Amino acid sequence: MGGSYAMALKELNPKNLWAVDINEDTLKTAEEMGIINKGYTKPEVPLKDSDIVIIALYPKSALRFVKDYINSFKSGAIITDIGGIKEEIVNEINSFLPDDLEFIGGHPMAGKEKQGLKYASKDIFTGASYIFTPVERNKEKNIQLLENIARKIGCKNTVRVNPKQHDEIIALTSHLPHVIAVSLINSSDILNLETSLFVGGSFKDGTRVAEINSSLWVELLISNKKNILNTLDIFENNIKMIKNAIMENNCDFIKSEFEKASLKRKELG
Repeated sequence: MGGSYAMALKELNPKNLWAVDINEDTLKTAEEMGIINKGYTKPEVPLKDSDIVIIALYPKSALRFVKDYINSFKSGAIITDIGGIKEEIVNEINSFLPDDLEFIGGHPMAGKEKQGLKYASKDIFTGASYIFTPVERNKEKNIQLLENIARKIGCKNTVRVNPKQHDEIIALTSHLPHVIAVSLINSSDILNLETSLFVGGSFKDGTRVAEINSSLWVELLISNKKNILNTLDIFENNIKMIKNAIMENNCDFIKSEFEKASLKRKELG
């Protein structure tokens, strides 16, 4: 995501676009590709001159980054992230952030299952939604600045919700689908079937996100445990109702559920 973000931002011709990474080869490649002006393995140097800092790390790593380099940020800097959970991170960062710095949580609804600069693309933001989770201390002009950047890199919609609402909604729209995809594709092992010979579009579509960054998703699911468990309860209840309808030959209920789902899916576009 960091590489994709850099590629998209470079199209806006910023005065300077710097990157921080622990991998020197990645930074060198990014410089050679022309998607950053310069790369650093030590954050202190670019942070002191950066007006906007976009942290493309796992949520807890983003929290540690801000905490570890709290004295290196330029006064007046706007800090944002791209992580998939917000309440814990936003609250914790704001608990120690000095008044001259501002953290605005961000979550672009875009990405790829595969990691690394070689899979980066500026086009992943095209048509996507970008969620921001501002809090009371955030200045309106700074929120609008990040929203404008999101639209300029291709996002179709920018949405504002509070951090708690973000985590509740994202548990259903992002976290639950990943759990379902993993469960579905792993079911083929339990049934001891050679599914590859019988796979059509529906199975591939339903399991696309199962090609997953396991370390990241363990962190997301455990950090958003309460909301994930609530959505799993709702999903399990719906599955049980359909299962019971099949057992009882309740064709009307099954048809009604499928028709309702079809209409809702069309509304998504």
